[in-house]
Amino acid sequence: MLGRRVVLVDGARTPFGRARPDGLYGATRADDLLVTLVRELMRRHPEVSPDRIGEVAMAATTQSGDQGLTLGRTVALLAGLGQEVPGYAVDRMCSGAMTATTQVAAQIAVGAIDIALAGGVEHMGRHPLGDGADPNPRFMTERLVDSDALVMGATAENLHDRYPALTRERADAYGVRSQQRYAAALAAGRIDADLVPVAVRGEDGAWGLATADEPPRPETTLAGIADLKTPFRPGGRVTAATSSPLTDGATACLMMAEDVAADLGTPARMRLVSYAYRGVDPALMGIGPVPATEIALAQAGLEIGQIGAIEINEAFAVQVLAFLDAFGIAEDSPIVNPDGGAIAMGHPLAASGVRLAVQLARRFEADPSIRYGLTTMCVGLGQGATAVWENPHHPDYTPQEKK
Repeated sequence: MLGRRVVLVDGARTPFGRARPDGLYGATRADDLLVTLVRELMRRHPEVSPDRIGEVAMAATTQSGDQGLTLGRTVALLAGLGQEVPGYAVDRMCSGAMTATTQVAAQIAVGAIDIALAGGVEHMGRHPLGDGADPNPRFMTERLVDSDALVMGATAENLHDRYPALTRERADAYGVRSQQRYAAALAAGRIDADLVPVAVRGEDGAWGLATADEPPRPETTLAGIADLKTPFRPGGRVTAATSSPLTDGATACLMMAEDVAADLGTPARMRLVSYAYRGVDPALMGIGPVPATEIALAQAGLEIGQIGAIEINEAFAVQVLAFLDAFGIAEDSPIVNPDGGAIAMGHPLAASGVRLAVQLARRFEADPSIRYGLTTMCVGLGQGATAVWENPHHPDYTPQEKK
């Protein structure tokens, strides 16, 4: 990136809940999930005076109700940051939080601000994907996009069609592996390290505390999913076991100029090296991470072989497999989602980009031998998003000096 070096100094997420009336957050507001995270990040970093925060960028795919009203600004006010702290809302569907992060990073890089908060939320139980949307009829009448473009599961089926090597058997195996890896990470205490407990009200009106993800199914086996229905196409290959579940949840991170972080004595968890977004055929949405990654790597002056850690959003197993095949990476590679992914823990749309970053930061801290990693995801309506990060714990990392 040109300009000042930008680092992620901290990040966190709420536990993820199933998107249904009796789910973890059935009676909890979406904006309150973000407020909880912002307050926690500020509590962790008393060295950051709220009046130094130059921007609060928060994403949601459906910007209405408790996810509307210029989300970044409302969250800043609700979290008590002060009236002087500005904020805005972001929508790039599944990559909303990633876009919020790279947008504030760009503002920091050019010197417009020094410190920012970024993140995203999706309460899919209240705001299903596409709720209230009115797609222009020209999309269909002028054949600008295939009708499948508006149905994410159908685009996953199209990937199976386009690439015969992406079989249901491979997708099923990947789905089971995601559940197994998540279960192992949970047992080892790695998942809890990312979570901020959230006060929630149950159906009976009593208050409780959300401390764990709700979607995972650790009992999943190949035999158990072999006969699952294919809801997006009769005789298809995409099932509930190879798709991310509908999810409620939020994420947030604290970004700074590296020299400002050094001046404050705030350790960096990752440095943002480059990022890229790229459009693809909306009917083949899941292939988006491939060209986005190619561009981000080129901008960073790196090759895929230099990337030691990858966190890819598992919207669908077939989409991950398409990415791995494109770069010649084994589907069971330990560098890719070693702690599982969205198939197990869920995908609250606009929140997931920062979830990927938080997991990558944790991996960097645990393994200083990894110098570079990337976060990547497909995006609804045919886009891909990728960010390349550098590990400040690597022996060859040269931090920027204090001012």
